[in-house]
Amino acid sequence: MLDKWYLFGIVPAMGAQQATTEQGSKEFTGIDTWADAEILAALIDGQERAIESVHAAIPAIAKAASAIAECLSNGGRLFYAGAGTSIRVGVQDGSELSATFGMAEEKIGYLIAGGREAMFDTLADAEDDAGEGARAASALKAGDALIAIAASGTTPYTVAAAKRGRELGATVIAIVNNQGSPLGAASQFEILLNSGPEVIAGSTRMGAGTAQKAAVNLLSTLTHIKLGAVHDGMMVNVVAGNQKLMKRARVIVARIAAADEEAAGRALGQAEGAVKPAILICRGAGSIGNALALLKESGGNLRRALARLETTR
Repeated sequence: MLDKWYLFGIVPAMGAQQATTEQGSKEFTGIDTWADAEILAALIDGQERAIESVHAAIPAIAKAASAIAECLSNGGRLFYAGAGTSIRVGVQDGSELSATFGMAEEKIGYLIAGGREAMFDTLADAEDDAGEGARAASALKAGDALIAIAASGTTPYTVAAAKRGRELGATVIAIVNNQGSPLGAASQFEILLNSGPEVIAGSTRMGAGTAQKAAVNLLSTLTHIKLGAVHDGMMVNVVAGNQKLMKRARVIVARIAAADEEAAGRALGQAEGAVKPAILICRGAGSIGNALALLKESGGNLRRALARLETTR
């Protein structure tokens, strides 16, 4: 079993170019003297501009999701790489995939500049360690997917990880907030989020971070829709690990199978909490064995399995 990858280290920095996200704007001169409501209005305007940049990236996100889905459907793993805010966004996304979409935790890994400690403490110089980025990415294999995130697109650790990942045959997706970046050039799929200058110059946890979070959420969600983890807007791969999720699983089974929650609960018991086979049992598959066979024949896709079930009646 692959354990969580928390890989890190520190060496000298590479040179960096001026990035749009680092530029100041005369529009915000004197912002520290403004009324609170004016400051907050400026900040929310910056957030809205960030979301608009994600709208423009929809075609690129769709292409990248197809590529990741292909990797995962063929047994590959999904990694996130980055430093600071960028990797925190990645870890937040990746850590939800198991509970939401049933993705095996051993299939998800993180390349974190500065290691796990950097998720909580500011280890600023770790992002300059290109050598460690390349070493961390040596955990990748052909067929894996790597989402490399950096607002500037120049972060040495992340750029080196992306380059090494490609050398090893991984599919590399870059999420960047500046045009013409080394990270974009190092990837097969570039998701450019042109969120522009920050209200507070260089504070990329703001607009750029918001755009990154939205983009990576869209990317992973579309990927798992393509993998059959969603049916009619419901999480049919949900892992019922607590009372709230158990209730959610019963509701999902009942709705899709057109059954009452009591019947849904019994079917979930037969299926050991797995939503898809429970739905098939409620719809007439009869046994857990038949339900699992239908799913296997349908490549794990519930809609196709339900169609197969209907043809056998």
